[in-house]
Amino acid sequence: MSFSMERGIKKPSAEAAAATATSVGHVNNGEENTYPDYLGNFTKGLPHNEFGEVDRQAYRQLLRALASGANDEFERIPLDTTVGGRKYVNPQAGLVHEAVGPDSRLLTMPPAPRMDSPRLSAEACELYWMALCRDVPFARLAESDLAAAAVADLNRLTDYRAYKRAGRVEPDFLFRGDTPGDRRGPYLSQFLWKDIQFGTYRSPQRQDTVAPDRDYMTTYDTWLRVQRGWNRTLADGDRDRVNTRYLATPRDLAHWVHFDAGPTPAQAFFNAGLILSYAGVPTDAGNPYRWSKTQEGFSDFGTSHLLALVTEVANRALRAVWFQKWFVHRRSRPEAFSGLVHNHITGRRSHEFIDQQILNSDAVTRTHDKWGSYLLPQAFPEGSPMHPAYGAGHATAAAACATILKAWYDETALVPDPVRANDQGTELVPYRGGDALTVGGELTKLAANIAVGRNMAGVHWRTDFTESATLGEHLAIELLREQKPWFNETHWFSVTRFDGTSVTI
Repeated sequence: MSFSMERGIKKPSAEAAAATATSVGHVNNGEENTYPDYLGNFTKGLPHNEFGEVDRQAYRQLLRALASGANDEFERIPLDTTVGGRKYVNPQAGLVHEAVGPDSRLLTMPPAPRMDSPRLSAEACELYWMALCRDVPFARLAESDLAAAAVADLNRLTDYRAYKRAGRVEPDFLFRGDTPGDRRGPYLSQFLWKDIQFGTYRSPQRQDTVAPDRDYMTTYDTWLRVQRGWNRTLADGDRDRVNTRYLATPRDLAHWVHFDAGPTPAQAFFNAGLILSYAGVPTDAGNPYRWSKTQEGFSDFGTSHLLALVTEVANRALRAVWFQKWFVHRRSRPEAFSGLVHNHITGRRSHEFIDQQILNSDAVTRTHDKWGSYLLPQAFPEGSPMHPAYGAGHATAAAACATILKAWYDETALVPDPVRANDQGTELVPYRGGDALTVGGELTKLAANIAVGRNMAGVHWRTDFTESATLGEHLAIELLREQKPWFNETHWFSVTRFDGTSVTI
């Protein structure tokens, strides 16, 4: 492998990075070669014609920049500046050579579902139903008429891969993650509701609000401008900073993951670490200071160590998934696919490759009845961020952070005094359900909430969540393994993976 020298740091060249990527077997779904108009790939922000199809030369310039890894080539990407010119988000982050933890180029993700597959149809159908259900309180979701219709529609699909009971989607598991923890208790994790103690500050988790039943990109002209890079944001009147409330609906959760600090999904897990620490929840049995009679942890195996590790692993997870986004998969966003659906059904363009199950779904019909188009309604005015869909940054980092916290704390400990928000989100009330809510289960649920919240906004697919969670979990476990010899203390970590298996480090 060749290296260039910069400030005394050994750094892989772009050519070496590409060679490493090839050698470890990164494989995408092949759509970039199948469709000459790059219909299955992320093209947002580049010039597009009236059908939302990218200028081929512009996309090829993006590919040249990615292939070269040269900063001046990235500066030549011909973004469409006629409608605002949104910039691409940090594609070179995927080329960072990590000195700690696994290198991004050595981690892989399977190919994303193709546009012509029943699996992609199922993922799109789920997203349309999420949009239709944005204002249904989580506490009422399972009993709502919309949920019943969603369940009936999803059960007709041949390749919908969410959790099922006896082979069928059920209302009480609708839009949840796949682990046992995801299926216990309220939809939202306790760590999105409980007060946060930060030194002498105590903060209720009340957020500013957005108006119900207000969705975006439901007209074709607006959709097209956004594909060309319209830099659209929430208007002052669309966001209420006075009448705050607890998370209660899918729209609330989508708003949370729109503006989490940075935005970075580490915020939720930093908060969870504080909640667990101040609640006195026992650490994992392998923590060297849990049993010590003369010492306690601080910069080693104390809260300072934990909180630094949570933010560290989040950023490394983002770099790992950024390599997958830009240099391997370049998957299009759901909003772009919905434009293909709209153009096909309305006869503007023929896209016979689209699987019939999404074209014939009740969700798409109801979307047209409500909004007047077949476009996927977005919770964010600007639609998706300016980077490809697969994998998902929030999902990868959330899984990595949850894994660190599960390794740190006794996963079997019960969350003290569980709560839930009322239907309006105006107050917290005690959770009286029969499910025991464990620390491990609620951390796993938190990872799913943060990831699926982006799906509820309309900016990510189900596999963006599920496959990215595996990536983030693996990265966190490898980071803990690598750092284990650094410490003088005898210690170990035990983690229950998302698939239910256990690992001891």
